[in-house]
Amino acid sequence: MAMTADGKIATANRALSSFTGARDHQHLLALRATADAVMAGARTVDSAPINLGPGPAKFRRQRLKRGLREYNLRIIVSRSGSVNPRARVFQLRFSPILILTTRRATATRLKQLRALADVVKICGRKEINFSAVLRWLRKQWRVKRLLCEGGGELNAALFRAGLVDELHLTLSPKVFGGRHAPTIADGRGFKRLTNAERFQLKSIHQNNGELFTVFLRG
Repeated sequence: MAMTADGKIATANRALSSFTGARDHQHLLALRATADAVMAGARTVDSAPINLGPGPAKFRRQRLKRGLREYNLRIIVSRSGSVNPRARVFQLRFSPILILTTRRATATRLKQLRALADVVKICGRKEINFSAVLRWLRKQWRVKRLLCEGGGELNAALFRAGLVDELHLTLSPKVFGGRHAPTIADGRGFKRLTNAERFQLKSIHQNNGELFTVFLRG
């Protein structure tokens, strides 16, 4: 994830999807090259021209050297099944696309999703059971390392479930402001400090005014 100095990942109207430099984009692709699967929320893939793929040939070669498939599995999450069928992620069919949803998705939406994705999986009644999802991904798709690229509500669900073991966070020297601007972990949050997820700083370095940090779960 990348955030501004005041902790925002987009402007209040969510119109801005990219605000970091080229080094951060390269870092993102380098992380994708280590993962069996890349996951993002429906609004994230709707709002930006991303395909969740490994990118240029050099990153695909890195994957092959690590014993991974050349192209990673792609996963989209939407509790209601609301997905933009014209999103860029659906225009490039280089690897399977999985959509995770819940029983909140209507029959009409499920039909639309099945026309877009290789697999549509219902993973809960109103909320997605991510612990069960990860077990299923490991068993059925051999996913050992999963990279999540947001947005804030999806991240928050993973934090609440205690499923995040590593956080790569880029800090940009910008301030967006806005009471309703999204953060890296939105949703209902933790009400008590004792319940907060705790991480330890593993590394930090600076490049062109941006800070690149890595945190490990404490």
